[in-house]
Amino acid sequence: MIPLRIGILAPVTWRTPPRRYGPWEQVASHLAEGLVARGHQVTLFATGDSVTRAQLEWVVPRPLGESPPDDPDLDQFLHMVHAFRQAGRFDLIHNHLNWQPLLFAELVATPVVTTLHGAAMLEPASRRAFLRFPHRPCVAISQAERDAVPGLDYVATVPNGIELERFTFRDRPGEYLLFLARMHPAKGPDLAIEVARRTGRRLVMAAHIPPDQEAYFEQEIRPLIDGEQIRFVGEAGPAARDRLMGGALALLHLVRQPEPFGLTLAEAQACGTPVIGFDRGSVREVVAHGETGFVVETLERVCSAVEQAVRLSRAACRQRVERFYTVDRMVEGYLAAYERVLSGG
Repeated sequence: MIPLRIGILAPVTWRTPPRRYGPWEQVASHLAEGLVARGHQVTLFATGDSVTRAQLEWVVPRPLGESPPDDPDLDQFLHMVHAFRQAGRFDLIHNHLNWQPLLFAELVATPVVTTLHGAAMLEPASRRAFLRFPHRPCVAISQAERDAVPGLDYVATVPNGIELERFTFRDRPGEYLLFLARMHPAKGPDLAIEVARRTGRRLVMAAHIPPDQEAYFEQEIRPLIDGEQIRFVGEAGPAARDRLMGGALALLHLVRQPEPFGLTLAEAQACGTPVIGFDRGSVREVVAHGETGFVVETLERVCSAVEQAVRLSRAACRQRVERFYTVDRMVEGYLAAYERVLSGG
């Protein structure tokens, strides 16, 4: 393929790549670095402290999630305006910032591809907004996301990819269960605690606590944490995620809402750790039931799966990620999508 000039519009809530939490920023980073490695001319629009081999453009110096401004909407829109003012420099702009940039896409000739990242699947307001632009090319991160939001111009389904070298394969199962997610009722932290209690297993909880969920954590979850059977270790950065996932018997993913993809599902399997999750959204796509984990529907079946997890092949978990969920596979998928858009296909 002839080298492309690509503008990647990342969110500015967190740094790209994120120091800890920030799944959309993480995917944008992996994609930018992967495209640069293949010889494409990439400009990354992100926060000023972002780290990249691409050309970095910024107007927001620090992540809004770390240094909240008086008017975050203003900073978000200034970020978008800065990118679209330069639209003529690019063969294509890849939007990772929800639906708002589509307003600017209407004003430029440069093609704009948008990855949904679960927004339209989970947020009714975002879904309504996306459906106002049915002619704009979109990429879904799972078949479940695509099925949940029909009516858009999907040019590809491209699962998220991870850097395998950042996740250490461990062939021996650990003894504790792991909850690693954003602290939110929809992520089921209370359900993970209930499973630990029913099975007698230790549970380690690592989570980013958004400001609007601090009261939920303090009132509903913290009283259940005893520091022995149930431990909370705070937000986990890359090294801690690798250590916690690799040392676990299983990752619990007991979500109450449909899962658009679930980066932690791929990350755990990359360490050799099976996933036990509710059958919501893409969980059955990312986890091979009975091989790399268990996809179930009740807490009773979760508890039964915990006792069976030790018998699963940790090598099979790693191999599934090697086959489907690497950065290279993701980059290949997006390049095919770009070619489709640029050729008018």
